[in-house]
Amino acid sequence: MISTMRIFLLAFAFIAAAALRAHAAPAPLTLTAADHVKVFATYYGTGNKSKPIVLLFHMAGANGAEYATIAPKLNALGFNALAVDQRSGGRAFGCANRTVKALGRSTGYRAALPDLQAALDWARQNNRDKIVVCGSSYSAALVFLLAADNPGKIAGLMAFSPGEYLGGRHIVHDAAVKLRNVAVFVTSASNRGEIAAARAIVQAVPGSAETGIKTRFVPKHAPHGASALIPGANPAGAAPMWAAVTRFLAPLH
Repeated sequence: MISTMRIFLLAFAFIAAAALRAHAAPAPLTLTAADHVKVFATYYGTGNKSKPIVLLFHMAGANGAEYATIAPKLNALGFNALAVDQRSGGRAFGCANRTVKALGRSTGYRAALPDLQAALDWARQNNRDKIVVCGSSYSAALVFLLAADNPGKIAGLMAFSPGEYLGGRHIVHDAAVKLRNVAVFVTSASNRGEIAAARAIVQAVPGSAETGIKTRFVPKHAPHGASALIPGANPAGAAPMWAAVTRFLAPLH
């Protein structure tokens, strides 16, 4: 009998091979937030705009390049993707944050929420009927606020290493309580503190795991944030993480 881990590894290998066949080149895109800040992003297309889209938001000190290897794998799963440079970020992952560069400074975490909203508005204006949002670290907190502020507009939410990073004890919890009809996937690094923080947030989401509305994946091996999906950053844990993400995304396709 093939072991569960063997199945995970075979699934991940299939995803990686399919990603190499993705034919749409990444394309730059500029959004305008409600406060008129120019927000830079990169679009990774499948070649079919009718496919659902995943909006990708990076961690602190970073930029959309956090998803340079992740977005093509989402394409291989049948999802278009948009990786955003939020106004709170920096030069991690070997690239400059274009929004920060144009603005002249990096802001606080919560100040970046209009950038997430601009990405969501763009997706809806371009007739993307099924939208998934994905956050990493501080943006994993912000996506809960985004979803709470936009009922009925987001089909799925993925949060990698969320926590109460936004200046209050219960800000993310209180946003999670408001979610309705949003499929939620929450995971963390493989340390006790992050696991506990992720557990508290996912428990606040209405509904039960049995209904399929929310999923908490506890990894045996994972670094902080969406880097858990990058084999080079998570050699022992990227494959099972991708397997969990693939299962979560399947009903949203």
